[in-house]
Amino acid sequence: MFDCLRKIVKNEGFSRLYRGISAPILMEAPKRATKFAANDSWGAFYRNLFGAEKQTQSLAILTGATAGATESFVVVPFELVKIRLQDRASAGKYNGMLDVVKKIVAAEGPLAMYNGLESTLWRHILWNSGYFGCIFQVRAQLPAVEPGNKSQQTRNDLIAGTIGGTAGTILNTPMDVVKSRIQNTSKVPGQVPKYNWAWPAVGTVMKEEGFAALYKGFLPKVLRLGPGGGILLVVFTGVMDFFRNMRGE
Repeated sequence: MFDCLRKIVKNEGFSRLYRGISAPILMEAPKRATKFAANDSWGAFYRNLFGAEKQTQSLAILTGATAGATESFVVVPFELVKIRLQDRASAGKYNGMLDVVKKIVAAEGPLAMYNGLESTLWRHILWNSGYFGCIFQVRAQLPAVEPGNKSQQTRNDLIAGTIGGTAGTILNTPMDVVKSRIQNTSKVPGQVPKYNWAWPAVGTVMKEEGFAALYKGFLPKVLRLGPGGGILLVVFTGVMDFFRNMRGE
Protein backbone atom coordinates (compact mmCIF):
# COMPACT_ATOMS: atom_id res chain seq x y z
CA MET A 1 0.00 0.00 0.00
CA PHE A 2 2.69 2.52 0.96
CA ASP A 3 4.83 1.53 -2.04
CA CYS A 4 1.85 2.19 -4.29
CA LEU A 5 1.28 5.58 -2.63
CA ARG A 6 4.93 6.57 -2.99
CA LYS A 7 5.17 5.57 -6.66
CA ILE A 8 1.94 7.33 -7.63
CA VAL A 9 3.12 10.59 -6.05
CA LYS A 10 6.62 10.25 -7.52
CA ASN A 11 5.62 9.32 -11.07
CA GLU A 12 2.25 11.01 -11.54
CA GLY A 13 2.06 13.78 -8.93
CA PHE A 14 0.14 14.24 -5.68
CA SER A 15 -3.04 15.35 -7.45
CA ARG A 16 -3.30 11.89 -9.03
CA LEU A 17 -4.31 10.53 -5.62
CA TYR A 18 -7.55 12.51 -5.93
CA ARG A 19 -8.33 11.80 -9.57
CA GLY A 20 -11.96 10.73 -9.97
CA ILE A 21 -12.99 12.18 -6.60
CA SER A 22 -16.08 13.96 -7.98
CA ALA A 23 -17.94 10.69 -8.65
CA PRO A 24 -17.54 9.22 -5.13
CA ILE A 25 -18.38 12.59 -3.53
CA LEU A 26 -21.64 12.77 -5.48
CA MET A 27 -22.29 9.07 -4.83
CA GLU A 28 -21.89 8.98 -1.05
CA ALA A 29 -25.08 10.76 0.05
CA PRO A 30 -27.59 8.83 -2.12
CA LYS A 31 -25.64 5.60 -1.57
CA ARG A 32 -25.73 5.77 2.24
CA ALA A 33 -29.31 7.06 2.30
CA THR A 34 -30.43 4.17 0.10
CA LYS A 35 -28.47 1.65 2.22
CA PHE A 36 -30.20 2.49 5.50
CA ALA A 37 -33.62 3.36 4.07
CA ALA A 38 -33.69 0.07 2.15
CA ASN A 39 -32.49 -1.84 5.20
CA ASP A 40 -35.31 -0.42 7.32
CA SER A 41 -37.95 -0.97 4.62
CA TRP A 42 -36.87 -4.51 3.74
CA GLY A 43 -36.59 -5.33 7.45
CA ALA A 44 -40.23 -4.37 8.00
CA PHE A 45 -41.22 -6.32 4.86
CA TYR A 46 -39.44 -9.53 5.93
CA ARG A 47 -40.71 -9.36 9.54
CA ASN A 48 -44.25 -9.06 8.20
CA LEU A 49 -43.65 -11.80 5.60
CA PHE A 50 -42.31 -14.32 8.11
CA GLY A 51 -44.51 -13.24 11.00
CA ALA A 52 -41.56 -12.20 13.18
CA GLU A 53 -42.19 -9.63 15.89
CA LYS A 54 -38.53 -8.66 16.19
CA GLN A 55 -35.43 -8.79 14.01
CA THR A 56 -33.44 -12.04 14.17
CA GLN A 57 -29.91 -12.91 13.08
CA SER A 58 -31.05 -14.62 9.89
CA LEU A 59 -33.45 -11.78 9.05
CA ALA A 60 -30.67 -9.24 9.66
CA ILE A 61 -28.47 -11.01 7.10
CA LEU A 62 -31.32 -11.37 4.58
CA THR A 63 -32.38 -7.76 5.04
CA GLY A 64 -28.82 -6.51 4.62
CA ALA A 65 -28.32 -8.57 1.47
CA THR A 66 -31.52 -7.20 -0.09
CA ALA A 67 -30.65 -3.65 0.93
CA GLY A 68 -27.25 -4.13 -0.72
CA ALA A 69 -28.90 -5.26 -3.94
CA THR A 70 -31.15 -2.19 -3.86
CA GLU A 71 -28.19 0.11 -3.19
CA SER A 72 -26.31 -1.28 -6.20
CA PHE A 73 -28.66 0.36 -8.70
CA VAL A 74 -27.70 3.78 -7.31
CA VAL A 75 -23.98 3.01 -7.14
CA VAL A 76 -23.09 1.43 -10.52
CA PRO A 77 -22.90 4.53 -12.80
CA PHE A 78 -20.81 6.44 -10.24
CA GLU A 79 -18.50 3.47 -9.70
CA LEU A 80 -18.05 3.05 -13.46
CA VAL A 81 -17.02 6.68 -13.87
CA LYS A 82 -14.67 6.49 -10.87
CA ILE A 83 -12.97 3.33 -12.15
CA ARG A 84 -12.43 4.78 -15.63
CA LEU A 85 -10.98 8.03 -14.22
CA GLN A 86 -8.66 6.32 -11.74
CA ASP A 87 -7.25 3.68 -14.05
CA ARG A 88 -3.69 4.52 -15.05
CA ALA A 89 -4.20 3.28 -18.62
CA SER A 90 -7.01 5.81 -19.05
CA ALA A 91 -4.93 8.79 -17.91
CA GLY A 92 -5.44 11.60 -20.40
CA LYS A 93 -8.32 9.83 -22.11
CA TYR A 94 -11.00 11.61 -20.10
CA ASN A 95 -11.26 15.27 -19.04
CA GLY A 96 -13.58 14.73 -16.11
CA MET A 97 -16.70 12.98 -14.91
CA LEU A 98 -19.10 14.32 -17.56
CA ASP A 99 -16.57 13.57 -20.30
CA VAL A 100 -16.43 9.94 -19.14
CA VAL A 101 -20.22 9.67 -19.33
CA LYS A 102 -20.34 11.29 -22.78
CA LYS A 103 -17.62 9.06 -24.23
CA ILE A 104 -18.96 5.83 -22.73
CA VAL A 105 -22.48 6.53 -24.04
CA ALA A 106 -21.16 7.54 -27.48
CA ALA A 107 -18.86 4.53 -27.85
CA GLU A 108 -20.75 1.81 -26.01
CA GLY A 109 -24.36 2.99 -25.70
CA PRO A 110 -26.47 4.26 -22.76
CA LEU A 111 -26.77 0.83 -21.15
CA ALA A 112 -22.99 0.73 -20.83
CA MET A 113 -23.38 3.03 -17.80
CA TYR A 114 -24.56 -0.11 -16.02
CA ASN A 115 -21.58 -2.27 -17.03
CA GLY A 116 -20.65 -4.35 -14.01
CA LEU A 117 -24.15 -4.27 -12.47
CA GLU A 118 -24.11 -8.00 -11.74
CA SER A 119 -20.73 -7.93 -10.00
CA THR A 120 -21.73 -4.77 -8.12
CA LEU A 121 -24.89 -6.52 -6.94
CA TRP A 122 -22.78 -9.37 -5.53
CA ARG A 123 -20.32 -6.92 -3.98
CA HIS A 124 -23.03 -5.02 -2.11
CA ILE A 125 -25.08 -8.09 -1.23
CA LEU A 126 -22.03 -9.63 0.45
CA TRP A 127 -20.89 -6.42 2.19
CA ASN A 128 -24.29 -5.41 3.53
CA SER A 129 -25.21 -8.92 4.68
CA GLY A 130 -21.92 -9.12 6.57
CA TYR A 131 -22.27 -5.56 7.90
CA PHE A 132 -25.84 -5.65 9.18
CA GLY A 133 -25.59 -9.31 10.21
CA CYS A 134 -22.56 -8.56 12.38
CA ILE A 135 -24.10 -5.39 13.80
CA PHE A 136 -27.10 -7.40 15.04
CA GLN A 137 -24.91 -10.11 16.61
CA VAL A 138 -22.28 -7.81 18.14
CA ARG A 139 -24.89 -5.47 19.64
CA ALA A 140 -26.48 -8.49 21.32
CA GLN A 141 -23.13 -9.44 22.89
CA LEU A 142 -22.22 -5.96 24.14
CA PRO A 143 -23.37 -4.55 27.51
CA ALA A 144 -26.89 -3.11 27.31
CA VAL A 145 -27.08 0.66 26.89
CA GLU A 146 -28.61 2.55 29.79
CA PRO A 147 -31.57 4.69 28.64
CA GLY A 148 -30.38 8.09 27.49
CA ASN A 149 -26.66 7.24 27.82
CA LYS A 150 -25.24 8.62 24.55
CA SER A 151 -21.63 7.67 25.27
CA GLN A 152 -22.54 4.00 25.75
CA GLN A 153 -24.66 4.07 22.58
CA THR A 154 -21.77 5.61 20.62
CA ARG A 155 -19.31 3.04 22.01
CA ASN A 156 -21.53 0.10 21.08
CA ASP A 157 -22.30 1.47 17.61
CA LEU A 158 -18.63 2.17 16.92
CA ILE A 159 -17.59 -1.37 17.96
CA ALA A 160 -20.46 -3.09 16.14
CA GLY A 161 -20.09 -0.99 12.99
CA THR A 162 -16.31 -1.47 12.82
CA ILE A 163 -16.58 -5.24 13.20
CA GLY A 164 -19.42 -5.27 10.66
CA GLY A 165 -17.44 -3.18 8.19
CA THR A 166 -14.42 -5.45 8.56
CA ALA A 167 -16.49 -8.62 8.10
CA GLY A 168 -18.25 -7.15 5.06
CA THR A 169 -14.91 -6.23 3.50
CA ILE A 170 -13.52 -9.74 4.01
CA LEU A 171 -16.60 -11.18 2.32
CA ASN A 172 -16.83 -8.83 -0.66
CA THR A 173 -13.24 -7.97 -1.66
CA PRO A 174 -13.03 -10.70 -4.35
CA MET A 175 -16.17 -9.25 -5.96
CA ASP A 176 -14.70 -5.76 -5.72
CA VAL A 177 -11.58 -6.93 -7.58
CA VAL A 178 -13.53 -8.52 -10.44
CA LYS A 179 -16.01 -5.62 -10.54
CA SER A 180 -13.17 -3.17 -11.18
CA ARG A 181 -11.84 -5.37 -14.01
CA ILE A 182 -15.27 -5.74 -15.57
CA GLN A 183 -16.00 -2.01 -15.42
CA ASN A 184 -12.59 -1.10 -16.76
CA THR A 185 -13.12 -3.20 -19.90
CA SER A 186 -14.69 -1.39 -22.85
CA LYS A 187 -17.36 -3.35 -24.71
CA VAL A 188 -16.29 -4.19 -28.27
CA PRO A 189 -19.06 -5.40 -30.63
CA GLY A 190 -18.58 -9.03 -31.60
CA GLN A 191 -16.06 -9.75 -28.85
CA VAL A 192 -16.68 -11.45 -25.52
CA PRO A 193 -14.75 -9.59 -22.79
CA LYS A 194 -12.22 -11.54 -20.76
CA TYR A 195 -13.99 -10.40 -17.59
CA ASN A 196 -17.72 -10.45 -18.23
CA TRP A 197 -19.64 -12.11 -15.38
CA ALA A 198 -18.69 -12.03 -11.72
CA TRP A 199 -18.26 -15.67 -10.68
CA PRO A 200 -16.54 -16.77 -13.93
CA ALA A 201 -14.23 -13.75 -13.51
CA VAL A 202 -13.39 -14.92 -9.97
CA GLY A 203 -12.44 -18.29 -11.46
CA THR A 204 -10.30 -16.63 -14.16
CA VAL A 205 -8.38 -14.53 -11.63
CA MET A 206 -7.77 -17.54 -9.37
CA LYS A 207 -6.61 -19.69 -12.29
CA GLU A 208 -4.24 -17.10 -13.78
CA GLU A 209 -2.99 -15.26 -10.68
CA GLY A 210 -3.84 -17.39 -7.65
CA PHE A 211 -6.30 -16.98 -4.80
CA ALA A 212 -4.33 -14.11 -3.23
CA ALA A 213 -5.05 -11.94 -6.29
CA LEU A 214 -8.71 -11.82 -5.24
CA TYR A 215 -7.62 -9.85 -2.19
CA LYS A 216 -5.46 -7.28 -3.94
CA GLY A 217 -6.01 -3.91 -2.29
CA PHE A 218 -7.54 -5.49 0.80
CA LEU A 219 -5.45 -3.55 3.33
CA PRO A 220 -6.37 -0.01 2.22
CA LYS A 221 -9.96 -1.13 1.72
CA VAL A 222 -10.37 -2.63 5.20
CA LEU A 223 -8.64 0.39 6.76
CA ARG A 224 -11.29 2.54 5.08
CA LEU A 225 -14.40 0.39 5.49
CA GLY A 226 -13.68 -1.14 8.91
CA PRO A 227 -13.52 2.10 10.94
CA GLY A 228 -15.73 3.71 8.29
CA GLY A 229 -18.47 1.20 9.06
CA GLY A 230 -18.28 2.19 12.72
CA ILE A 231 -18.38 5.91 12.00
CA LEU A 232 -21.23 5.37 9.53
CA LEU A 233 -23.38 3.64 12.16
CA VAL A 234 -22.58 6.21 14.86
CA VAL A 235 -23.48 9.13 12.58
CA PHE A 236 -26.63 7.42 11.29
CA THR A 237 -27.87 6.64 14.80
CA GLY A 238 -27.07 10.17 16.01
CA VAL A 239 -28.78 11.87 13.08
CA MET A 240 -31.86 9.64 13.39
CA ASP A 241 -32.09 10.44 17.12
CA PHE A 242 -31.80 14.15 16.31
CA PHE A 243 -34.67 14.04 13.82
CA ARG A 244 -36.82 11.90 16.12
CA ASN A 245 -36.36 14.44 18.92
CA MET A 246 -37.09 17.30 16.56
CA ARG A 247 -40.31 15.61 15.41
CA GLY A 248 -41.25 14.56 18.92
CA GLU A 249 -41.20 10.84 18.06
